[in-house]
Amino acid sequence: MNETIKNLKAEMQDVLENNILRFWLDKMQDREHRGFYGQMTGDGRLVKDADKGGILSARILWTFSAAYRVLKKPEYLMAATRMKDYILEHFYDEEFGGTYWSVDYLGRPKDTKKQFYAIGFMIYGLSEYYRATGDEEALQYALKLYECIEEHSLDKQYNGYIEACTREWGEIADMRLSELDANYPKSQNTHLHIIEPYTNLYRAMRECVESGAWSVEGEMTQDQAHSTNLTPHSSLHTPRKDSSLPKLEASLRNLIDIFTDRILNPETHHLDLFFDMDWTRQAGRLESYGHDIECSWLMHEAALVLGDKEVLEKVEPIVQMVAKASEKGLRPDGSMIHEANLDSGHVDDDLHWWVQAENVVGWINIYQYFGDEDALQKALSCWQYIKDNLIDYENGEWFWSRHPDGTLNTVDDHAGFWKCPYHNSRMCLEIIERDL
Repeated sequence: MNETIKNLKAEMQDVLENNILRFWLDKMQDREHRGFYGQMTGDGRLVKDADKGGILSARILWTFSAAYRVLKKPEYLMAATRMKDYILEHFYDEEFGGTYWSVDYLGRPKDTKKQFYAIGFMIYGLSEYYRATGDEEALQYALKLYECIEEHSLDKQYNGYIEACTREWGEIADMRLSELDANYPKSQNTHLHIIEPYTNLYRAMRECVESGAWSVEGEMTQDQAHSTNLTPHSSLHTPRKDSSLPKLEASLRNLIDIFTDRILNPETHHLDLFFDMDWTRQAGRLESYGHDIECSWLMHEAALVLGDKEVLEKVEPIVQMVAKASEKGLRPDGSMIHEANLDSGHVDDDLHWWVQAENVVGWINIYQYFGDEDALQKALSCWQYIKDNLIDYENGEWFWSRHPDGTLNTVDDHAGFWKCPYHNSRMCLEIIERDL
């Protein structure tokens, strides 16, 4: 390992543990009502009675599960278990299945719609908790949520996944993730965050088979069943036959094809953002550079985890093309702007925290697998920008963004519904874990 990579890994671990995770452990745990608080404003005010979002909660679960799996510190396991138990007790809909969009600060259902983007993140968190602990209950709930998405979101006529349903899985008029999104039934963003958890769930189950925790037929061994750390709300104490792995593999293959054949714009190599049910491209010529670079490595990860040589041969040229297209959003200092509407001419050139984190991972991925030294320099330049401009060294965590003129954005949350320890902590963990 050369000195540059060695120093990069050390810096990433320091920021992960002492800046990001420490902030969430010390300042965001709700010790009165359990779980984690729902918001800290951009000027540092903790809002103890803020609603608790499903996305925030699932991302906290993923973050501390992954941190424990990699670093083995008990305090990370405690935080992950705290969040896992809270999600199963307060977000999981025992009557209709799936998980709520939000609960109030007391843990009571608030917005009960079923947004498949959020359910995907629940799978992501629960499958990572299973990878970290072997907890069978987490895996069972992840599989339940996978079945919910396959039953209620998968479009049997045109393929792909719709955005949302009512609590009872009925049609819903407003499918948007947020007020910033266009209201169409299918989006790149939701598909991106369905392929992401499906990849992790598939990896978790493959690891279980390869470790011998399941027999060749897919049944848990008695030793594994007895050693699993189950919580009081679980009754999963016996070995079970698993039939989900082949189905999950088929879903993952299908999602890869959706990205390469439907979402990818063959003319620009950007990933288009919104679609009608029949995959007609909608909402104009939009380019989201952060999603492009994020998708480049997540699509590659899905193909790598699947392990099919033919799929990799199809995907890897596209991975490089999408990363190349995202360069349009790069600035000379290594940072990346958010997005642009080519029809209106509007450019969102704020420098968002999540875009910078994905920018680092995306170029590190290109460097690692394709030997592109220039990609490494892009990653290092963006990391330098992050260190100089986005890390809050005084209070912990990262600022939401810097404006193009360099001024700090203190209007958007420091922690909240969308400001979660996920993009930045995942960036750190990716660099720590990768064989660079």
